[in-house]
Amino acid sequence: MKSNPVIHKKTAPARKTSQQVFPIVAIGASAGGLEAITELLKYLSPETGMAFIYVQHLSPDHKSMLTSLLAKVTSMKVQEVENEVLIVPDNIYIIPPDKEIIVNNGHISLSPRPDSPKINLPIDILFTSLAKTHKAKTIGVILSGSASDGTMGMKAIKQEGGLTFAQNETAKFDSMPKSAIAAGVVDYILTPKDIGLELSRLSDHSLVNVKRIKNVDEDLIENSDPDLKAILGHLQLGTGVDFGAYKMKTIKRRIIRRIRLYKIGSLGDYANFLNGNKEELTILYQDLLINVTSFFRDTETHRYLKKTLFPKLLKAKNPGQTLRIWVPACSTGEEAFSIAMILLEIQDNLASEIRIQIFATDLSVEAIQKARIGFYTQQELESVSPKRIHRFFTKNEGGYRIAKAVRELCVFAEHNVLQDPPFSRLDFISCRNLLIYLDTPAQKRIATTFHY
Repeated sequence: MKSNPVIHKKTAPARKTSQQVFPIVAIGASAGGLEAITELLKYLSPETGMAFIYVQHLSPDHKSMLTSLLAKVTSMKVQEVENEVLIVPDNIYIIPPDKEIIVNNGHISLSPRPDSPKINLPIDILFTSLAKTHKAKTIGVILSGSASDGTMGMKAIKQEGGLTFAQNETAKFDSMPKSAIAAGVVDYILTPKDIGLELSRLSDHSLVNVKRIKNVDEDLIENSDPDLKAILGHLQLGTGVDFGAYKMKTIKRRIIRRIRLYKIGSLGDYANFLNGNKEELTILYQDLLINVTSFFRDTETHRYLKKTLFPKLLKAKNPGQTLRIWVPACSTGEEAFSIAMILLEIQDNLASEIRIQIFATDLSVEAIQKARIGFYTQQELESVSPKRIHRFFTKNEGGYRIAKAVRELCVFAEHNVLQDPPFSRLDFISCRNLLIYLDTPAQKRIATTFHY
């Protein structure tokens, strides 16, 4: 067995620091996870200044031996979590097998694993909780495991500017890491050994040592900063998209994320790095277009559409006419398909002969490609009822494909709502995840476009 390359551990007292200062690394695994986390810890410095929370899928009645096993491969303190534990750096917290956890105000809170839903997603719950509370100071790691727990949580972490890792093809069970990778929410795809080494390297960067930050704090970067303007200029030149119309706090957070990934010392250095770098321009562009969506978001809204508005719109049409709908910023298609499913259900009761045409558009080519394929994991269908899954989806290996009857109602296309001509003769527009990212002038421009 190889020895841990980091041998010495200082005996000085632990640094006193607030939860806002040090990162928290959340690690999720399932089958094959013990071997992977053991290898990761062997190559992880015990003095990163980070805190580590590990959750592994185990049977609720299984007595976990993780604490004693992992304590043998690291000199960090390893402890099974008890309720309301204060998180401190250079500690590893193990989640009991019959519990779910959230992190709130720097403490770990335990709750019993519920009897329902049938699918237990403790990794998603932990990751999402940390993303909300610790924002860019969260690091998510997915190791070996079956199914897709962790993917939605990784998306939440990336959305808030955190970093994400997934085990590569060395995973004994690769469904969990592959799910996150396929969703486009993984920054580093590495062996457990290299994940440990990379986390150790990150500990010497501004991600941990805030005193080394040189103008890479979003609250310290002025909107008029020349380096920020240079970055936005490179983006517009390379992609044709003017991100100056977007809310700068979100844009700055995503730029800082790239700076941390490359361990670049300042905003100006990153602007220079971006100049003429087509690969990085593309990656940053996709980072700025993180797609956050789900099927049937906001139950009350969809209930109103089904019970009141859509029946009214359909009844106002004459036989042979077309109901035309536009879904701008459609992301990976969930919103458009949700509307299509509702309309098909309404037509069952109305015996309507009205044609339905849904135009769904987005800036992201990758998101549009996924929407056109119409393939989703079981986790992505969490908010879809079993009845709808049975009617509108076909089960395939690794997930579900949208039915042809639903797919044929939707036309997906790349489109910039701030620049490109709008669709005309529309009966309904569903814009539900775009305006919050834009500044007031851009919101007014889009409102004018919708009224056109």
